[in-house]
Amino acid sequence: MFWYDVLGTVGVAFIVFAFAAVQSGKLASSRLSYSVLNLVGAILILVSLLYNFNLASAIIEVFWILISLWGIVNWFRTRSSEPPSERS
Repeated sequence: MFWYDVLGTVGVAFIVFAFAAVQSGKLASSRLSYSVLNLVGAILILVSLLYNFNLASAIIEVFWILISLWGIVNWFRTRSSEPPSERS
């Protein structure tokens, strides 16, 4: 196994962990950590795809990154519009 395969596998673990945590009720999909786990996971998978390319996988990872960034931006927007006493 090459280093980029390890990165891709760690990326898969991040995404699967985040999804399983949401499905089990241990993590809300609106939390920053959910979007960050998905973003990092998708980036790691995309790096591995630079060395062992697959078009369909690359396309889904680009969308996974874009959607994760959208979630992060929404989290910051929501947080900045809340009064300081309601922030968690």
